[in-house]
Amino acid sequence: MTTLRSRYMSWAASFLATYRPRPRTSYSAAEAVRPNVLDLSNLRYFADDPGGSFRRFRPPIAIDGRIAYLSLSGGGADGAFGAGALVGLSEAGTRPVFSAVSGVSTGALIAPFAFLGSGYDRMLTELYTSGIAASLINRAGPLSILATSGAFANNRLRDLINVYIDDALLGAIAGESAKGRVLHVLTTSLDTQRASVWNLGRIAELGTPEAFDLFRRVLTASASIPVLYPPVLIPVEADGKRFEEMHVDGSVTFPIHTLPEAFLFRGRNLPGPPLALYVLINNKLRHDFKVIPVEARSIAARSASTLIKMQTRSTIFETFNFARRNSFLFNLSHIDDTFPTEGADEFSTDYMRALFAHGYERAQSQRLWVDEPPSEALL
Repeated sequence: MTTLRSRYMSWAASFLATYRPRPRTSYSAAEAVRPNVLDLSNLRYFADDPGGSFRRFRPPIAIDGRIAYLSLSGGGADGAFGAGALVGLSEAGTRPVFSAVSGVSTGALIAPFAFLGSGYDRMLTELYTSGIAASLINRAGPLSILATSGAFANNRLRDLINVYIDDALLGAIAGESAKGRVLHVLTTSLDTQRASVWNLGRIAELGTPEAFDLFRRVLTASASIPVLYPPVLIPVEADGKRFEEMHVDGSVTFPIHTLPEAFLFRGRNLPGPPLALYVLINNKLRHDFKVIPVEARSIAARSASTLIKMQTRSTIFETFNFARRNSFLFNLSHIDDTFPTEGADEFSTDYMRALFAHGYERAQSQRLWVDEPPSEALL
């Protein structure tokens, strides 16, 4: 026992010495209010901005008289449901052309492919059913948080994103953004405790290596679950001073981004063309019993899932009330409460394949969407 303990302590000391976090540039709360990114001020907004501030952002283009808006939630491995649903909609011929797409966490990984349409369904299928996503989660560990020796230290997640989000895909996103369509991804700043909503389409339109690097950083940050993955540092500038913001999973603040707080929670009406909301939840909405093993990965995932579920339910009802108040179309989908999860390893490829098939079948059989949330009695 003494030998094992000494070996472990020796390894831990070596690990910490190798991956000692580098110091950060200090900055003030005043400098953090609205710093520029890539020397520009219009690449993101903050979810808690006042309503009037959104006038400076280009609204999505209306298609067939409406703005069709797809909002993809967080949910970790349960993102396989949303991926399967989108592929099923494509093959059923019922997938709308979305004017705008937003994604958080696993929804952020889906969002670029959802934005570009059915031509990218093969990539979505591969991402959640080939074993890539499972290996990404399985190899992450609680000590990976200590490996933040650089602004982009999350190598496994970064490498996955670099494989799928190549220059050709970024060019395609830039082309759709130039037509007036919008792609948003949400991250959480640990420094300010605010949610940043990044306009990835506008970032892609810049077409520079720095913009493509920022695109990949934002996508990595949005999917970087705290404890399982280290944060991502994003370079910014305020009043001539350059520093870095620390960003993590968008689900820490908003598990799903439907609309800014000014409209969703403060009663403001949304000007412009009518909206058709498609809210795709990569989770169940009812409480889901499961005996959790005493193991760091499972405990962290279950804790995050529980928090996301509680916040998601609140956001869904607020979004539904907003849509009803403005006479907008509301479409909601979530994992069936009857889908078996007790005893399942949600990190396994078999689980993700089954969930992908569940979303696919629901879309194929035209049972994917409902036009109102389940009643409180069912929750």
